[in-house]
Amino acid sequence: MNFDLDTEQDLLRKTVRDLLADAYDVETRNRVAEGELGWSREVWQQLADLGVLGLPLPEKHGGMGAGPVEVMAVATELGAALAPEPVLAAVYLPGGLVAEVGSDDQRDDFLPRLSEGALLMAFAHDEPGTRWPSAAVATTAVRSGDAWTLTGRKNPVLHGDCAETLIVSAQLPDGGVGLFVVAAEADGLTRTAYHTNDERRGAQIVLDGVVATPLGDATDASAAIVAAQVRAQAVLCAEATGAIDRAVRSTADYLKQRKQFGVPLATFQALTHRAADMYVQYELAASMSLYATMALADGIVDPVIASRAKLQVGRSARKIGQDAVQMHGGIGVTAEHSIGHYLSRLTAIEHTLGTMDDHLRVLAAGVGDYGRVEVAGM
Repeated sequence: MNFDLDTEQDLLRKTVRDLLADAYDVETRNRVAEGELGWSREVWQQLADLGVLGLPLPEKHGGMGAGPVEVMAVATELGAALAPEPVLAAVYLPGGLVAEVGSDDQRDDFLPRLSEGALLMAFAHDEPGTRWPSAAVATTAVRSGDAWTLTGRKNPVLHGDCAETLIVSAQLPDGGVGLFVVAAEADGLTRTAYHTNDERRGAQIVLDGVVATPLGDATDASAAIVAAQVRAQAVLCAEATGAIDRAVRSTADYLKQRKQFGVPLATFQALTHRAADMYVQYELAASMSLYATMALADGIVDPVIASRAKLQVGRSARKIGQDAVQMHGGIGVTAEHSIGHYLSRLTAIEHTLGTMDDHLRVLAAGVGDYGRVEVAGM
């Protein structure tokens, strides 16, 4: 199997890299992060014009119809640049649910506007007290004739502060979890925005009898939710891999340039061994991220594969992020240097859609499902 990007995929990756390099240095990113949105509408529109926002969305609904490999190539560059634009949270994740579950009218309405950068959506699924991978939700949907209302609390809702339309999961009267479309400014909806540890945004959404429209038919969408989360895990792994790669390179460059006792830090064996360990961890993360991507490219949407990838990427991210900050010394914890921002983002990714402990628990619970390997003659 060929794991290299083809000419068009590589060109897409380089184009996104150049766009983000022109848009962001550390000072610019810090200024944008401190703003009201925490990201740049100008860069957002540039990504839309390039086709990045509509990359995985169906062509017949205004998207590019690209596969997982192209999506992960873009996600890697977003991670490397620490780009704060909510591509996954505001487009790929909710847009994927609309494409899979929504009616034709809903697809024709939402997907072209998502691709054009004209609409921001968010997936409101997580609730206080729940841990991944629980699909159960306490938010309820009540039907009265043809009308539906939702009551419950969703938190965290990533980038729910700026979303104009929400995709909300709720218990159906006859069982199962349905998906509903809710206007962010609807009566009975209270939205409390906050900053996350990686300088991005989230929101708590409280619904009190809020009028909602079913996404597609009001039937159990649990399978679609799981599939969307598996794809999102792969995107997060790719983003983390890009950030890890940049952190390793930054640390290696710093060890070559920074001098102690009149010689570069790279001449100290203990530090070069730690840098080598960081590179090994990067290769482990990149390999598992590629594994998750190729599985999706083959049409395999498997939560177990997602957990395997997320666990290793999380381990590598924590090791590399902490070591990178430590080997940069005091400057590593300042806002003026990028390395601390990489650690913050990697920590946030590790806690999104399940922590390492959550994924390890899932994998451990399934060990008994595997057969025993027997070797002849032993």
